[in-house]
Amino acid sequence: MYVFEYLKPTSLKDAAALLAQHPDGKPLSGGHTLIPAMKLRLAGPSALVDLNGLDELRGIRREGDRLVIGALSRHGEVATSDVVKQAIPVLAEIVGTIGDPAVRHRGTIGGSIANNDPSADYAAAAVALAATIVTDRRRIEADAYFQGLFSTALDEGEIVTAVEFPIPKRMGYSKFRNPASRYALCGVCVAETAGGEVRVAVVGAGANGVFRPTEFEIALMADFSAKALEGKTVAEDDMASDIHADQEYRAHLVGVMASRAVAAAR
Repeated sequence: MYVFEYLKPTSLKDAAALLAQHPDGKPLSGGHTLIPAMKLRLAGPSALVDLNGLDELRGIRREGDRLVIGALSRHGEVATSDVVKQAIPVLAEIVGTIGDPAVRHRGTIGGSIANNDPSADYAAAAVALAATIVTDRRRIEADAYFQGLFSTALDEGEIVTAVEFPIPKRMGYSKFRNPASRYALCGVCVAETAGGEVRVAVVGAGANGVFRPTEFEIALMADFSAKALEGKTVAEDDMASDIHADQEYRAHLVGVMASRAVAAAR
């Protein structure tokens, strides 16, 4: 691990100022992506700005037809929250599948969204629900926010403060997990929005991160059933390939997981 400066601000304003003073610095929340990368010397920020003391980034609440989750909310808090279970119960179930108890105890929604790991479950929920990512500077729609592997629309020093999820008519999620890491080899989230739009988001399978298979969405708009997806496929060339699953297998998983997600939607 490279030498770095550890900084602990007492307000969001202070955090933003510190990041401005340290252009190579990184905000720290749960640390489940950043710290391992630093240990392997794949990342070497000049400073870590620890956000964990900022109560203004915490809290889970319902505001009308939206569920608002503060960026420092732990996965375990989201998974067990009565507010989440009542507003979007499937979201609580999705978060309950992230990692293991130790990961869920420490990891945060803000860290997951900011790092945009291609196998992270939150991206599937955010895109399928047309969520809004709120930062200390602006509001960003999920479709514009996620921009590729570990890439987002965030500018340097910009801090995620909350994620707003519109409450859907129905929603389903199905995930094929790596048995060791529990990361998604393929996870598919299907949602029918309050306005009647059907959105499908896939994580873990795409070579460029989370994506929406439009052919699936068109079919489900006409008939929201697993049967409507029979024969529907995604291009193998667009899939990721690694030691765990090749492109052909991941393309197959997208269809299977999408059908299961639709069947489980409620």
